[in-house]
Amino acid sequence: MDNYQIINKIKSGLIVSCQALEDEPLYSSFIMSKMALAAEEGGAVGIRANSVVDIAEIQKSTALPIIGLIKKDYADSEVYITPTEAEVDALVLVGADIIAMDATNRPRPNGESLDTFFKRIKEKYPNKLFMADCSTYEEGIHASELGFDIVSTTLSGYTKETKGRLLPDFDMLKKLVDSLDIPVIAEGGIWEPAQLKQAFDLRCHSAVVGSAITRPRDITRHFIAAIKEN
Repeated sequence: MDNYQIINKIKSGLIVSCQALEDEPLYSSFIMSKMALAAEEGGAVGIRANSVVDIAEIQKSTALPIIGLIKKDYADSEVYITPTEAEVDALVLVGADIIAMDATNRPRPNGESLDTFFKRIKEKYPNKLFMADCSTYEEGIHASELGFDIVSTTLSGYTKETKGRLLPDFDMLKKLVDSLDIPVIAEGGIWEPAQLKQAFDLRCHSAVVGSAITRPRDITRHFIAAIKEN
């Protein structure tokens, strides 16, 4: 698929995030590939996946567009979603259809700004689709100005400035949709079908749901919390 086809393939649909970190029981590229296949059979239009090994395995199970990222910690930065050029290179090499990266205003490793970093990346890969994971409306606008192809609400609530914000961040989503002419993806804190419907009522291009579908430990905790409230 070319970029136009990828953008249209995910339009008005559900993207399922199939991720498991090392401390989670389902940490396995094989398991994530089966999660992706199950998501496709359930009607998903795309997959969001972390790491080269998971993406490569998922590609064997489904032909759905993949939003790829690499989570990696660097000692000198709070940015951990595709933080450096090395991660971008690896995602291009494995063939991720869309590359997601942190587009907050936080400095990247070695103190590099998003502006400097993305300018270099876009010049290196001018035909690649890039998705900006943002935490605020202002960051989403700035990402669009920098040349990102897609903006998302992924990091709302996960930065110091937005900690404690009520999720899903429908206010941020609405303002971005009203302001931008590029796709805006709703992501973060969607646990109920009614919340998903509300995101589409606000005219998001598509929406990502992860924990509520593919993280049984978190799903169990979600239900346990309801019991404790009673």
